[in-house]
Amino acid sequence: MLRMKRMTEAYNMRVFTDSGEYFGDVEEAILTSTKVAGWRVKATKNSFLTKILGGGAKGVVIPHQHVKSVGDVMIISKLAVPSYSKEAEKE
Repeated sequence: MLRMKRMTEAYNMRVFTDSGEYFGDVEEAILTSTKVAGWRVKATKNSFLTKILGGGAKGVVIPHQHVKSVGDVMIISKLAVPSYSKEAEKE
């Protein structure tokens, strides 16, 4: 059965990749006139997104087609994750 959620329920929702890594928190929905186009996800302390971005950017926009599931948490495809170098991981 398809269950509907209110848009406001998604704000501050925790976002995880489909491989189980904590990615960040939903900050904002990006809407067109008829649908959700994407989600702005903010980098939070100890998130995978913070490791990728370092101290520069505060978040990323995930296109809605990369969202796999929305429930108590949001699950996104690993394809939506920005790539990074192994050198950045060592720092």
